[in-house]
Amino acid sequence: MNAINRDKVDAWKRDIGKSVDFYNEWFLAFAPATFRKARLAARDQVENVFDATNGVCDLSAATLVLAPQTLPVLRQMTCPPLARDRLAGLSGISPSVVKRIECLDRPPARSSGKLLAAAEKIVPVLKGMFDVDLMPWLDGYRSRATPVQRSRAALVVADRLCGSLSDPIIRNAQEKRQLSTITAWLSRKGYAKVSPSDFTQMKPGEFAFHLNVNVMVAKDSESRVNIPVDVAIQPLSAKQGDVPIFIEAKSAGDFANVNKRRKEEAQKISQLKLTFGDDVRFLLFLCGYFDSGYLGYEAAEGIDWIWEHRISDMEHLGL
Repeated sequence: MNAINRDKVDAWKRDIGKSVDFYNEWFLAFAPATFRKARLAARDQVENVFDATNGVCDLSAATLVLAPQTLPVLRQMTCPPLARDRLAGLSGISPSVVKRIECLDRPPARSSGKLLAAAEKIVPVLKGMFDVDLMPWLDGYRSRATPVQRSRAALVVADRLCGSLSDPIIRNAQEKRQLSTITAWLSRKGYAKVSPSDFTQMKPGEFAFHLNVNVMVAKDSESRVNIPVDVAIQPLSAKQGDVPIFIEAKSAGDFANVNKRRKEEAQKISQLKLTFGDDVRFLLFLCGYFDSGYLGYEAAEGIDWIWEHRISDMEHLGL
């Protein structure tokens, strides 16, 4: 496959500027609304915790285990708000156990003795650190929260929750937009979105999101792992069973963090080539702050890219 952008070094600076402008325009137009929507959802989450615990006055170990997603909210009600590892240290338990309690998406079929024992250690720490300025009804546990107090506290805790999750909130919104952009472009070309368990099930003219691809770990090794790819596209001209085009959707809101994951892409293309041969096609779909250092590294690894602000470059893939 001929290079699309990785060999156009003279155009990198111009495209970086356009990509930054594209990202910033989207951020200014949509990030506030996205964040407000997340804050409303977080406020509902806080209200649910208040309901389950009588304004946290009746907080118990069983609540942490039997009411999933409670602990992340409670950590934002302390003064200062507690990080997961800090809470684990203060409670004298393993961070992995705290994470397990936090990541329960439904009550366990039966109460876990280990989780309940850990929760018994967590509850006194939380109660001793609750922000009584934020929740004045807790001062001595002598009064009930008024509707105004409770509503105000819920909004503040919701802001704290969204503040701790602001980067993931924006990243998720960015990914959704990028995948929607790719969907619209492919749909105009007559492609259909499918949800196969394996790319070998894909027919010519189909594409899929968030697909696991089984690859070799290293040469002369029988070990294999599944690596996730954001987009897999089987060209109209492909034959059943052909390896599709793989695309990784990436966005960045600043130049400082883009180089942290570049080695992951290098490892990914290395494993794909090892498994499927040097002709495998793996590209990046970029939007935002990707500097020349990042682009140069990816180009040196043989990775090409398409800018979201010029999605027409997808034509070069023969789609």
